[in-house]
Amino acid sequence: MAFDRIYISESIRHFPCTVARGTGQVMFQDNAWTGLLFLIGIFIGAYHEGFPLVAWGALVGIIVSTLTGHILRLPDQHGANGLWGFNGILVGCAFPTFLANTVWMWIAMIICSAMTTIARSGMDNIFGKWNLSSFTFPFVFCTWLFLLSARLFQGFPAVNMGTPEFAHGHTGGISYGFFDIITYWLNGISQVFLIKSWITGLLFLAGLAVSNIRAAIWAAAGSAIGLVIALVWQGPGQDIANGLYGFSAVLTAIALGATFCNSTWRAALWAVFGTIATVFVQAAMNAFFAPMGLPTLTGPFCVATWIFLLPAYNFFMPKK
Repeated sequence: MAFDRIYISESIRHFPCTVARGTGQVMFQDNAWTGLLFLIGIFIGAYHEGFPLVAWGALVGIIVSTLTGHILRLPDQHGANGLWGFNGILVGCAFPTFLANTVWMWIAMIICSAMTTIARSGMDNIFGKWNLSSFTFPFVFCTWLFLLSARLFQGFPAVNMGTPEFAHGHTGGISYGFFDIITYWLNGISQVFLIKSWITGLLFLAGLAVSNIRAAIWAAAGSAIGLVIALVWQGPGQDIANGLYGFSAVLTAIALGATFCNSTWRAALWAVFGTIATVFVQAAMNAFFAPMGLPTLTGPFCVATWIFLLPAYNFFMPKK
């Protein structure tokens, strides 16, 4: 009993820091200040865009998923580093984005957020055999299940999900002015948390720079690469403007350019190549899921990064 009291007391004392670290871990940053800037960016962007529930959903999601790790007594090292919470915060952003605001939606979101902590443990047991991480796939997989169930459950109707239809491109809706392009680029960064806001994009870059300037540079490059590839290959204009071809590229760029590879020129070329490939994986998955009206979420990032890390070349691990 004494041990339990000590454990609970320590957990409560470190909980705010754990939540902040979990927010930062969405972009591979084990830094509470980075997570705090991310949270500020989420709230500013959500309120600025008229979707405040996304911000509050994010907060509920990360609290629930982090508490789940404490309740299950998962490895303390993971909890201290925020690894219990980063999938849950994305669930919290996704549910108010795609589903109607009902009490049943919030209850389902709590269930899904808790599931991601459990799913991450299981998936990491599998991916660990190849020295890989499940990344944000627990969020992707669990959220897909709940979004698909919303097609049948009236308790949380999928009011903001896409209409099921075969994919087709719409290249209109793009402006090529300097400030428009900058806005699209920053939207690509902010959309990592399902927020469309250039202000949020700037705050995310600032948060990354606080922790790792290399990660900030690669995030900026990833969104730029995603934007350029989508423009050159004439992707759907509205999606490009909203930053929807940038966020998975951002995560892949940080993973390959600043997290799992060293800083040699060979690794940099590999990261650029992987980031370019992510944009095509994004388009392919968009087309694949369009008949279900299902968003790809960060699935393209997970698939592309697994493809580019599985070869396990000698430049993958950073030099010590």
